[in-house]
Amino acid sequence: MIGAFGDWAAGIAADPPRLSFRRPEFKDLAAWKKQARAAYLHWLMPPPPSTVAPPTVLHIQEFDGLAIEHLTWQLPYGPRTEAVFLKPANATGKLPGVVGLHDHGGNKYFGLRKITRSTNDPHPLMIKHQERYYGGVPWANELAKRGYAVLVHDTYTFASRRVRAADLPPVVKGDLIEQDPEAPEEIDKYNRFAAQHEHLTAKSLFCAGLTWPGVFSHEDQKALDFLCARPDVDAARVGCAGLSGGGLRTVMLAGLDPRIKAACCVGMMTTWRDYLLNKAHTHTWMCYVPGLPRDLDYPEILGLNIPASVMVLNNRQDALFTMPEMERADRILGDVYRKAGLAARYKCNFYDGPHKFDPEMQKDAFDWFDKWLKS
Repeated sequence: MIGAFGDWAAGIAADPPRLSFRRPEFKDLAAWKKQARAAYLHWLMPPPPSTVAPPTVLHIQEFDGLAIEHLTWQLPYGPRTEAVFLKPANATGKLPGVVGLHDHGGNKYFGLRKITRSTNDPHPLMIKHQERYYGGVPWANELAKRGYAVLVHDTYTFASRRVRAADLPPVVKGDLIEQDPEAPEEIDKYNRFAAQHEHLTAKSLFCAGLTWPGVFSHEDQKALDFLCARPDVDAARVGCAGLSGGGLRTVMLAGLDPRIKAACCVGMMTTWRDYLLNKAHTHTWMCYVPGLPRDLDYPEILGLNIPASVMVLNNRQDALFTMPEMERADRILGDVYRKAGLAARYKCNFYDGPHKFDPEMQKDAFDWFDKWLKS
Protein backbone atom coordinates (compact mmCIF):
# COMPACT_ATOMS: atom_id res chain seq x y z
CA MET A 1 0.00 0.00 0.00
CA ILE A 2 2.98 2.32 -0.36
CA GLY A 3 3.05 2.56 -4.13
CA ALA A 4 6.43 2.35 -5.83
CA PHE A 5 8.06 1.53 -2.48
CA GLY A 6 6.03 -1.66 -2.02
CA ASP A 7 8.29 -4.20 -3.70
CA TRP A 8 11.32 -2.70 -1.97
CA ALA A 9 9.68 -2.92 1.46
CA ALA A 10 8.35 -6.44 0.82
CA GLY A 11 11.90 -7.60 0.09
CA ILE A 12 13.42 -6.40 3.35
CA ALA A 13 12.47 -9.54 5.29
CA ALA A 14 13.96 -12.79 3.99
CA ASP A 15 11.61 -15.51 2.74
CA PRO A 16 11.56 -17.61 4.86
CA PRO A 17 12.25 -15.07 7.64
CA ARG A 18 15.36 -15.48 9.74
CA LEU A 19 13.68 -17.46 12.57
CA SER A 20 11.28 -19.48 10.42
CA PHE A 21 11.26 -23.19 11.25
CA ARG A 22 11.14 -23.72 7.48
CA ARG A 23 14.78 -22.66 7.22
CA PRO A 24 17.14 -25.62 6.85
CA GLU A 25 19.37 -24.63 9.78
CA PHE A 26 16.54 -25.29 12.26
CA LYS A 27 16.36 -29.02 12.94
CA ASP A 28 15.65 -29.26 16.68
CA LEU A 29 11.99 -28.31 17.29
CA ALA A 30 12.38 -27.57 20.99
CA ALA A 31 15.46 -25.40 20.47
CA TRP A 32 13.78 -23.50 17.65
CA LYS A 33 10.65 -22.89 19.71
CA LYS A 34 12.68 -21.51 22.59
CA GLN A 35 14.57 -19.10 20.35
CA ALA A 36 11.64 -18.06 18.17
CA ARG A 37 9.20 -17.57 21.04
CA ALA A 38 11.75 -15.42 22.87
CA ALA A 39 12.03 -13.24 19.77
CA TYR A 40 8.24 -13.08 19.47
CA LEU A 41 7.92 -11.95 23.08
CA HIS A 42 10.68 -9.38 22.51
CA TRP A 43 8.84 -7.78 19.60
CA LEU A 44 5.40 -8.13 21.20
CA MET A 45 6.45 -5.91 24.13
CA PRO A 46 3.57 -6.70 26.51
CA PRO A 47 2.97 -4.81 29.76
CA PRO A 48 5.10 -5.85 32.75
CA PRO A 49 3.96 -8.96 34.65
CA SER A 50 1.49 -8.24 37.42
CA THR A 51 -0.63 -9.98 40.01
CA VAL A 52 -4.38 -9.56 39.51
CA ALA A 53 -6.98 -10.43 42.12
CA PRO A 54 -9.37 -13.26 41.18
CA PRO A 55 -12.60 -12.32 39.43
CA THR A 56 -15.60 -11.05 41.34
CA VAL A 57 -18.88 -12.81 40.57
CA LEU A 58 -21.54 -10.18 39.90
CA HIS A 59 -24.41 -12.62 39.47
CA ILE A 60 -25.23 -16.14 38.32
CA GLN A 61 -28.09 -17.21 36.08
CA GLU A 62 -29.37 -20.09 33.99
CA PHE A 63 -30.24 -19.39 30.37
CA ASP A 64 -31.01 -21.74 27.50
CA GLY A 65 -29.55 -24.77 29.24
CA LEU A 66 -26.41 -22.97 30.41
CA ALA A 67 -25.11 -21.88 33.78
CA ILE A 68 -23.74 -18.37 33.26
CA GLU A 69 -21.56 -16.37 35.63
CA HIS A 70 -21.16 -12.64 35.06
CA LEU A 71 -17.66 -11.70 36.21
CA THR A 72 -15.42 -8.70 36.60
CA TRP A 73 -11.76 -8.16 37.43
CA GLN A 74 -9.42 -5.21 37.77
CA LEU A 75 -6.18 -5.07 35.80
CA PRO A 76 -3.45 -2.64 36.91
CA TYR A 77 -4.62 -0.15 34.27
CA GLY A 78 -7.92 1.07 32.88
CA PRO A 79 -11.52 0.32 33.84
CA ARG A 80 -12.65 -3.04 35.18
CA THR A 81 -12.89 -5.94 32.75
CA GLU A 82 -16.30 -7.58 32.33
CA ALA A 83 -16.60 -11.24 31.35
CA VAL A 84 -19.02 -14.15 31.21
CA PHE A 85 -18.34 -17.78 31.98
CA LEU A 86 -20.63 -20.36 30.39
CA LYS A 87 -21.03 -24.11 30.87
CA PRO A 88 -23.87 -26.65 30.66
CA ALA A 89 -26.26 -26.17 33.56
CA ASN A 90 -26.06 -29.86 34.49
CA ALA A 91 -22.28 -30.17 34.12
CA THR A 92 -20.24 -32.02 36.74
CA GLY A 93 -16.52 -32.52 37.10
CA LYS A 94 -13.76 -30.80 35.15
CA LEU A 95 -14.63 -29.66 31.64
CA PRO A 96 -12.37 -28.78 28.73
CA GLY A 97 -12.11 -25.00 28.49
CA VAL A 98 -12.04 -22.46 25.69
CA VAL A 99 -11.27 -18.75 25.79
CA GLY A 100 -13.79 -17.20 23.38
CA LEU A 101 -12.22 -14.16 21.71
CA HIS A 102 -14.64 -11.57 20.38
CA ASP A 103 -14.15 -9.84 17.04
CA HIS A 104 -13.33 -6.24 16.13
CA GLY A 105 -16.01 -5.62 13.49
CA GLY A 106 -15.52 -1.86 13.55
CA ASN A 107 -17.54 -1.86 16.76
CA LYS A 108 -15.63 -1.02 19.91
CA TYR A 109 -18.67 -0.21 21.99
CA PHE A 110 -19.41 -3.94 22.24
CA GLY A 111 -17.14 -6.83 23.19
CA LEU A 112 -18.25 -10.08 24.78
CA ARG A 113 -21.87 -9.52 23.76
CA LYS A 114 -20.85 -10.05 20.12
CA ILE A 115 -20.46 -13.81 20.62
CA THR A 116 -22.59 -14.58 23.68
CA ARG A 117 -26.21 -14.27 24.72
CA SER A 118 -27.66 -14.31 28.23
CA THR A 119 -31.11 -12.84 27.62
CA ASN A 120 -34.01 -13.28 25.23
CA ASP A 121 -33.88 -9.54 24.63
CA PRO A 122 -30.31 -8.72 23.52
CA HIS A 123 -29.35 -5.33 22.16
CA PRO A 124 -30.79 -4.95 18.62
CA LEU A 125 -27.35 -4.12 17.26
CA MET A 126 -26.02 -7.40 18.60
CA ILE A 127 -28.84 -9.31 16.92
CA LYS A 128 -27.78 -7.73 13.62
CA HIS A 129 -24.10 -8.37 14.36
CA GLN A 130 -24.64 -12.04 15.04
CA GLU A 131 -26.84 -12.40 11.98
CA ARG A 132 -24.18 -10.79 9.77
CA TYR A 133 -21.12 -12.63 11.01
CA TYR A 134 -22.31 -15.74 12.84
CA GLY A 135 -25.46 -16.92 11.07
CA GLY A 136 -27.53 -15.54 13.94
CA VAL A 137 -25.76 -17.81 16.44
CA PRO A 138 -23.96 -16.72 19.63
CA TRP A 139 -21.20 -19.24 19.06
CA ALA A 140 -19.75 -19.17 22.58
CA ASN A 141 -23.12 -20.37 23.90
CA GLU A 142 -23.29 -23.15 21.31
CA LEU A 143 -19.80 -24.37 22.18
CA ALA A 144 -20.65 -24.39 25.89
CA LYS A 145 -23.72 -26.52 25.14
CA ARG A 146 -21.40 -29.17 23.67
CA GLY A 147 -19.80 -29.68 27.06
CA TYR A 148 -17.23 -26.90 27.30
CA ALA A 149 -16.41 -24.27 29.87
CA VAL A 150 -16.17 -21.04 27.88
CA LEU A 151 -14.83 -17.74 29.17
CA VAL A 152 -15.46 -14.60 27.10
CA HIS A 153 -14.09 -11.23 28.21
CA ASP A 154 -13.87 -7.70 26.90
CA THR A 155 -10.36 -6.81 25.81
CA TYR A 156 -8.42 -3.56 25.51
CA THR A 157 -10.42 -0.72 23.84
CA PHE A 158 -13.68 -2.70 23.62
CA ALA A 159 -16.87 -2.47 25.70
CA SER A 160 -15.98 -2.33 29.42
CA ARG A 161 -12.35 -1.78 28.37
CA ARG A 162 -13.10 0.98 25.87
CA VAL A 163 -11.67 4.49 26.04
CA ARG A 164 -14.17 6.81 27.73
CA ALA A 165 -14.92 10.33 26.48
CA ALA A 166 -14.46 11.73 29.98
CA ASP A 167 -10.84 10.58 30.02
CA LEU A 168 -9.84 12.38 26.82
CA PRO A 169 -8.65 15.96 26.29
CA PRO A 170 -11.04 18.22 24.35
CA VAL A 171 -8.72 18.38 21.34
CA VAL A 172 -9.11 14.61 20.89
CA LYS A 173 -12.69 13.88 21.94
CA GLY A 174 -14.23 16.83 20.10
CA ASP A 175 -18.02 16.61 20.51
CA LEU A 176 -17.99 13.00 21.74
CA ILE A 177 -20.24 12.59 24.76
CA GLU A 178 -21.70 9.69 26.73
CA GLN A 179 -25.22 10.56 27.84
CA ASP A 180 -27.20 7.48 26.70
CA PRO A 181 -24.48 4.93 25.91
CA GLU A 182 -26.84 2.13 24.79
CA ALA A 183 -28.65 4.33 22.25
CA PRO A 184 -27.84 3.13 18.70
CA GLU A 185 -27.07 6.64 17.45
CA GLU A 186 -24.62 7.24 20.31
CA ILE A 187 -23.03 3.82 19.76
CA ASP A 188 -22.60 4.63 16.07
CA LYS A 189 -20.99 7.95 16.92
CA TYR A 190 -18.63 6.32 19.39
CA ASN A 191 -17.59 3.66 16.90
CA ARG A 192 -16.88 6.25 14.21
CA PHE A 193 -14.77 8.18 16.70
CA ALA A 194 -12.88 5.04 17.78
CA ALA A 195 -12.15 4.06 14.18
CA GLN A 196 -10.78 7.50 13.36
CA HIS A 197 -8.44 7.52 16.36
CA GLU A 198 -6.83 4.07 16.24
CA HIS A 199 -3.60 5.65 15.05
CA LEU A 200 -3.45 7.70 18.26
CA THR A 201 -3.83 4.57 20.36
CA ALA A 202 -1.06 2.78 18.48
CA LYS A 203 1.31 5.76 18.53
CA SER A 204 0.73 6.31 22.23
CA LEU A 205 1.51 2.66 23.00
CA PHE A 206 4.68 2.81 20.90
CA CYS A 207 5.79 5.79 23.00
CA ALA A 208 5.38 3.66 26.13
CA GLY A 209 7.47 0.81 24.72
CA LEU A 210 4.34 -1.26 24.09
CA THR A 211 2.44 -2.64 21.11
CA TRP A 212 -1.31 -3.00 20.72
CA PRO A 213 -1.04 -6.81 20.22
CA GLY A 214 1.16 -6.94 23.30
CA VAL A 215 -1.53 -5.28 25.40
CA PHE A 216 -4.49 -7.36 24.23
CA SER A 217 -2.45 -10.59 24.38
CA HIS A 218 -1.50 -9.74 27.96
CA GLU A 219 -5.18 -9.29 28.81
CA ASP A 220 -6.14 -12.50 27.00
CA GLN A 221 -3.49 -14.34 29.03
CA LYS A 222 -5.02 -13.00 32.24
CA ALA A 223 -8.39 -14.40 31.15
CA LEU A 224 -6.66 -17.70 30.42
CA ASP A 225 -5.17 -17.60 33.93
CA PHE A 226 -8.64 -17.30 35.42
CA LEU A 227 -10.10 -20.02 33.21
CA CYS A 228 -7.32 -22.48 34.06
CA ALA A 229 -7.59 -21.74 37.79
CA ARG A 230 -11.26 -22.72 38.00
CA PRO A 231 -12.03 -26.00 39.81
CA ASP A 232 -14.56 -26.93 37.10
CA VAL A 233 -12.00 -26.62 34.27
CA ASP A 234 -9.33 -29.11 33.23
CA ALA A 235 -6.35 -26.83 32.70
CA ALA A 236 -4.62 -29.51 30.62
CA ARG A 237 -7.40 -29.30 28.00
CA VAL A 238 -7.79 -25.64 27.09
CA GLY A 239 -8.09 -23.87 23.73
CA CYS A 240 -9.02 -20.55 22.16
CA ALA A 241 -10.94 -19.38 19.11
CA GLY A 242 -12.30 -16.30 17.40
CA LEU A 243 -13.30 -14.64 14.15
CA SER A 244 -11.53 -11.66 12.57
CA GLY A 245 -10.10 -9.60 15.43
CA GLY A 246 -10.78 -12.68 17.53
CA GLY A 247 -8.81 -14.71 15.00
CA LEU A 248 -5.95 -12.24 15.34
CA ARG A 249 -6.12 -12.64 19.11
CA THR A 250 -6.15 -16.43 18.64
CA VAL A 251 -2.93 -16.26 16.61
CA MET A 252 -1.18 -14.02 19.13
CA LEU A 253 -2.35 -15.90 22.24
CA ALA A 254 -1.63 -19.38 20.88
CA GLY A 255 1.85 -18.28 19.84
CA LEU A 256 2.50 -16.87 23.29
CA ASP A 257 1.09 -19.42 25.70
CA PRO A 258 1.78 -23.19 25.72
CA ARG A 259 -1.31 -23.80 27.87
CA ILE A 260 -3.33 -23.46 24.66
CA LYS A 261 -3.65 -27.04 23.40
CA ALA A 262 -6.01 -26.35 20.48
CA ALA A 263 -6.69 -23.15 18.57
CA CYS A 264 -9.10 -22.16 15.83
CA CYS A 265 -8.35 -18.98 13.87
CA VAL A 266 -11.30 -17.87 11.74
CA GLY A 267 -11.22 -15.23 9.02
CA MET A 268 -7.82 -13.83 9.98
CA MET A 269 -5.10 -15.74 8.18
CA THR A 270 -2.77 -14.34 5.54
CA THR A 271 0.84 -13.16 5.32
CA TRP A 272 2.69 -9.99 6.23
CA ARG A 273 3.22 -9.51 2.48
CA ASP A 274 -0.55 -9.40 1.95
CA TYR A 275 -0.92 -6.74 4.63
CA LEU A 276 1.96 -4.75 3.16
CA LEU A 277 1.17 -4.86 -0.56
CA ASN A 278 -2.58 -5.33 -0.69
CA LYS A 279 -4.66 -5.00 2.43
CA ALA A 280 -3.21 -2.60 5.01
CA HIS A 281 -6.14 -0.25 4.32
CA THR A 282 -8.70 -2.87 5.37
CA HIS A 283 -7.19 -3.67 8.76
CA THR A 284 -7.03 -2.27 12.25
CA TRP A 285 -3.85 -0.98 13.88
CA MET A 286 -4.32 -3.92 16.27
CA CYS A 287 -2.58 -6.23 13.77
CA TYR A 288 0.94 -4.92 13.73
CA VAL A 289 4.05 -5.89 15.68
CA PRO A 290 6.97 -3.78 14.38
CA GLY A 291 10.10 -5.82 13.76
CA LEU A 292 8.43 -9.24 13.98
CA PRO A 293 8.11 -9.82 10.19
CA ARG A 294 11.90 -10.08 9.89
CA ASP A 295 11.82 -13.07 12.26
CA LEU A 296 8.49 -14.80 11.55
CA ASP A 297 5.77 -14.58 8.95
CA TYR A 298 2.30 -14.03 10.36
CA PRO A 299 1.07 -17.68 10.11
CA GLU A 300 4.26 -18.92 11.73
CA ILE A 301 3.20 -17.31 15.02
CA LEU A 302 0.68 -20.13 15.37
CA GLY A 303 3.47 -22.62 14.78
CA LEU A 304 5.20 -21.47 17.95
CA ASN A 305 2.71 -23.57 19.88
CA ILE A 306 3.54 -26.92 18.29
CA PRO A 307 2.59 -29.64 19.28
CA ALA A 308 -0.73 -27.93 20.02
CA SER A 309 -3.30 -28.45 17.27
CA VAL A 310 -4.32 -25.59 14.99
CA MET A 311 -7.32 -25.14 12.70
CA VAL A 312 -7.61 -22.22 10.27
CA LEU A 313 -10.93 -21.40 8.60
CA ASN A 314 -10.98 -19.04 5.59
CA ASN A 315 -13.68 -17.62 3.33
CA ARG A 316 -12.88 -17.47 -0.37
CA GLN A 317 -14.68 -14.15 -0.90
CA ASP A 318 -13.28 -12.50 2.23
CA ALA A 319 -12.47 -8.94 1.14
CA LEU A 320 -9.95 -8.51 3.97
CA PHE A 321 -7.39 -10.75 2.24
CA THR A 322 -6.27 -11.98 -1.17
CA MET A 323 -6.76 -15.63 -2.07
CA PRO A 324 -3.14 -16.16 -3.21
CA GLU A 325 -1.81 -15.02 0.16
CA MET A 326 -4.41 -16.96 2.16
CA GLU A 327 -3.31 -20.03 0.21
CA ARG A 328 0.36 -19.19 0.76
CA ALA A 329 -0.28 -18.84 4.50
CA ASP A 330 -1.81 -22.33 4.44
CA ARG A 331 1.29 -23.71 2.73
CA ILE A 332 3.59 -21.96 5.21
CA LEU A 333 1.86 -23.30 8.30
CA GLY A 334 1.42 -26.72 6.71
CA ASP A 335 5.15 -26.85 6.00
CA VAL A 336 5.94 -25.97 9.61
CA TYR A 337 3.73 -28.77 10.96
CA ARG A 338 5.01 -31.30 8.40
CA LYS A 339 8.63 -30.53 9.24
CA ALA A 340 7.77 -31.05 12.91
CA GLY A 341 6.28 -34.47 12.02
CA LEU A 342 2.84 -33.36 13.22
CA ALA A 343 0.91 -32.77 10.01
CA ALA A 344 -2.28 -34.27 11.47
CA ARG A 345 -2.42 -31.49 14.07
CA TYR A 346 -2.95 -28.80 11.45
CA LYS A 347 -6.01 -28.34 9.28
CA CYS A 348 -7.11 -25.50 6.99
CA ASN A 349 -10.55 -25.21 5.37
CA PHE A 350 -11.84 -22.81 2.72
CA TYR A 351 -15.54 -21.94 2.41
CA ASP A 352 -17.56 -19.95 -0.07
CA GLY A 353 -18.81 -16.61 1.11
CA PRO A 354 -17.63 -13.34 2.68
CA HIS A 355 -16.05 -12.65 6.06
CA LYS A 356 -17.96 -14.83 8.55
CA PHE A 357 -18.02 -17.70 11.07
CA ASP A 358 -21.35 -19.29 10.18
CA PRO A 359 -22.90 -22.48 11.64
CA GLU A 360 -21.21 -24.75 9.07
CA MET A 361 -17.83 -23.35 10.04
CA GLN A 362 -18.71 -23.45 13.73
CA LYS A 363 -19.52 -27.17 13.46
CA ASP A 364 -16.12 -27.86 11.92
CA ALA A 365 -14.39 -25.81 14.62
CA PHE A 366 -16.31 -27.50 17.43
CA ASP A 367 -15.58 -30.96 15.98
CA TRP A 368 -11.89 -29.98 15.94
CA PHE A 369 -12.04 -29.06 19.61
CA ASP A 370 -13.82 -32.33 20.37
CA LYS A 371 -10.99 -34.23 18.66
CA TRP A 372 -8.16 -32.51 20.52
CA LEU A 373 -9.65 -31.37 23.84
CA LYS A 374 -12.10 -34.15 24.68
CA SER A 375 -10.03 -37.20 23.80
